[in-house]
Amino acid sequence: MSIREIRLYGDPVLREATREVEVIDDGIRALVQDLLDTTQMEGRAGVAANQIGATWRVFSWHCDGEIGYVINPVVEERSGELREIGEGCLSVPGLWCETPRYEYCRVRGINLDGEEIVLEGTGLMAQILQHETDHLDGMVYLERLEKPRRREAMRELRETDWFLR
Repeated sequence: MSIREIRLYGDPVLREATREVEVIDDGIRALVQDLLDTTQMEGRAGVAANQIGATWRVFSWHCDGEIGYVINPVVEERSGELREIGEGCLSVPGLWCETPRYEYCRVRGINLDGEEIVLEGTGLMAQILQHETDHLDGMVYLERLEKPRRREAMRELRETDWFLR
């Protein structure tokens, strides 16, 4: 399939909650392949469908040398300490912020065969699961920041040459 362009912060599609996939057809199969292709690029840990302009509840992930995807993910559990973890986002290039994330996360969804799958992990995998499901809910990680840091981050964004004003 193809590597798709990443939508940048300010694009309205990033603020919309995505729709649940009800029928797995050729369009959904192509979307999953595009997500996988787009995630395989160096330095990428995950891509949500709305980051490439699609409004379906699907994301791909890349962690510890493994790559995968999940359709209709639902966070079942977030646990452990809520810690500040350095985080960035392909839709917010050049900005890195300490973001509150739980140490553990478990997500349940389906694969292209309609079979149930469970993704879970600690560390980077937990961060990916939380970050990408936030995207599918129409939330960019900046909204997780404490208000003073969020104001500072927004000021930094306005100074970039890519920010949609």
